[in-house]
Amino acid sequence: MPIGVIVNVFSIFLGGILGALGGKKMSAEFKNALNMAFSICSITMGVYAIAPMQNLAAVIFAIIIGTGLGVLFHLGDRIKHGAEWMQRFISRFISSPVELDQETFDATLITIIVLFCASGTGIYGSLTEGMNGDATILISKSILDFFTAVIFAANLGYVVSLIAVPQFIILMILFFLAHLIYPLTTPSMLLDFKAAGGILMLASGFRIVQIKMFPTADMIPIMLISMPISWLWTTVVLPLL
Repeated sequence: MPIGVIVNVFSIFLGGILGALGGKKMSAEFKNALNMAFSICSITMGVYAIAPMQNLAAVIFAIIIGTGLGVLFHLGDRIKHGAEWMQRFISRFISSPVELDQETFDATLITIIVLFCASGTGIYGSLTEGMNGDATILISKSILDFFTAVIFAANLGYVVSLIAVPQFIILMILFFLAHLIYPLTTPSMLLDFKAAGGILMLASGFRIVQIKMFPTADMIPIMLISMPISWLWTTVVLPLL
């Protein structure tokens, strides 16, 4: 039962509705303070995930190679183009709020589509829950996503809640794929995979408050190659050292 996925999707759906209904009453100072809180929560989750790491060298290799692959294949741009298509589809049914010009509305909507549907934390959390049933990451992320959806919906309206639909499809696909991956893993590989996800959480935390705009979309391949590299490190490299 994908409890974490369901909770995460519902948090965005509900947050989008509540934000559209009453979000305009929130001051800019309140929104900025919450963004700071979101940032430190993401960083804390990242540190927690990194702590049990087994093979530092393997994770470092995964970060460098994975980010390089993402940039090489323009993964961030491809995700952005997908978000732009999604925005055009949604706009057929819901128009932008009067107080926002269309360009600002489009740019902001694309940002949150990427944030909710293609975040490293969401991908990591879905795979983790699918592998071992641990919904902790997604439930923790749901708390952040709920308030994030409220704040964005205060400016964009009910369209934010509809992002829950493609998010549900993406996270469920990852959840079921994880069932095929888990039998091939070892405890060491899982801990290194968890650490790789923690790296993306740290990068996301820094990005939320614009301390450093890490290319988190381009960094997603880190999670795809972290376990193979961990396996190679423990079975091939370490015996030679």
